[in-house]
Amino acid sequence: EVQLVESGGGLVQAGESLRLSCAASGFSIDGYTIAWFRQAPGKEREGISCISQIDRTTFYANSVQGRFTISADSAKNTVYLQMTSLKPEDSSVYYCAAFRQRIAGIITRHTMEDAALYNYWGQGTQVTVAS
Repeated sequence: EVQLVESGGGLVQAGESLRLSCAASGFSIDGYTIAWFRQAPGKEREGISCISQIDRTTFYANSVQGRFTISADSAKNTVYLQMTSLKPEDSSVYYCAAFRQRIAGIITRHTMEDAALYNYWGQGTQVTVAS
């Protein structure tokens, strides 16, 4: 059974850091593109970062560029999102998502943004940043 489980969310003060984890089971992340999305109440879901082990590439939304870093640990079959300099507007439920990448060289910025590409999703973890 394919499963994604997020963890690491919580309540922090503005300027602080958090590291989210996305533990995968039932498949190897090496053959998949993994993304982080977030959705705040009343707002659209936003793709903020993705990583492709096949293409060895990452993408970031402008809203998090320079503050967030996505990484993958194949041995642990886990993808991380290191978040620094957090702002109140980063408060959201954060989801990781995955789809199997069958062809190399296809990952673009659009891949990060298009939720319809992803067929596996985690349950989400809440991040709240107090001002």
